[in-house]
Amino acid sequence: MENFVVSARKYRPLGFDEVVGQEHITTTLKNAIDSNKLAQALLFCGPRGVGKTTCARIVARMINGFEERAELNSLNIFELDAASNNSVEDIRSLTEQVRFAPQSGKFKVYIIDEVHMLSNQAFNAFLKTLEEPPAYAIFILATTEKHKVIPTILSRCQIFDFNRIQVGDLVKQLRKVADREKVKIEDAALHLIAQKSDGALRDALSIFDLMVTFSSGKEVTFQDVLKNLHILDYEYYFKVVDGLLTENPVQPLLIFDEILKKGFDGQNFINGLSAHLRNLIVARDERTTELMDVPDKTRKQYADQAKAVPYSLLLSWLNIGSQCDIHYKASKNQRLLVELALMKMAHVNSAIKFQPGTAEADPGKKKVN
Repeated sequence: MENFVVSARKYRPLGFDEVVGQEHITTTLKNAIDSNKLAQALLFCGPRGVGKTTCARIVARMINGFEERAELNSLNIFELDAASNNSVEDIRSLTEQVRFAPQSGKFKVYIIDEVHMLSNQAFNAFLKTLEEPPAYAIFILATTEKHKVIPTILSRCQIFDFNRIQVGDLVKQLRKVADREKVKIEDAALHLIAQKSDGALRDALSIFDLMVTFSSGKEVTFQDVLKNLHILDYEYYFKVVDGLLTENPVQPLLIFDEILKKGFDGQNFINGLSAHLRNLIVARDERTTELMDVPDKTRKQYADQAKAVPYSLLLSWLNIGSQCDIHYKASKNQRLLVELALMKMAHVNSAIKFQPGTAEADPGKKKVN
């Protein structure tokens, strides 16, 4: 049996042109290297799985002129995981190594991952070396929590903020991987994987591998991904809104019961419904439709349903959903709380029409145009 290599490792970028969704970072770093103006202390900040360590390794290779496929452990490139090596002794051991010039290449590059995990004593032991490093030493610090890095470290570094990767960019990258691996997968399935990964390419590739394994050589479908990732289908919410528009809570209540039987909790449902209502609001104008991270087919579905729901009604429903979410954790009968929210949504339009003083509420009152 061949050794399986996960996609996150197999397709790890080897050059800046392969890094996804961080053009503002890669362009700056490439220009700095080309013009010999790279700072000796860099801090890469941002969410997990967006390319911080990958970019650090690419920088290390480029400034030393090493081949892209050269083994990192054979070069003057040192990596330290501060999550498990965060003591003063660990940092002192690193600073001792800094004293010796590289035997091959131009620079010794020190990549310290999760640098915010260093103890205060370790930070202080590191300060002097970071402030006055030898000409051949480059420090690249990476963290997911910049606010935990002490100010004296921040002031000595050139800071690069990595972004969460956009859903569209993730889908394109997943499609490239699928084509290279000759995997058949629906576009809607890729979109769902990208959404679930929360802007992290590494997570997206891990989920992709999981879905491919589940399919056992068959096409990966949208329904496969829904089932395996325990995600509620968009269609449930479209049906709930259709039911609410009839001003009768029966259909929404039955759908909610079906969802509970599938193992989802009420808060998951109400948050999903609120997100659906938000999408209906942005779908009302072509200029804001791009704010929805959904497949093109679903985007059209939102646009069609949005035409049937008045804007004021959507806002009222959203307000009810928001209040339900706020009180959900403290409620002793959480199912009833969600059901009550659905009943209010179904009758909110009638309540507005029949407020005291309106023509509908008082048939004897003359309607003013």
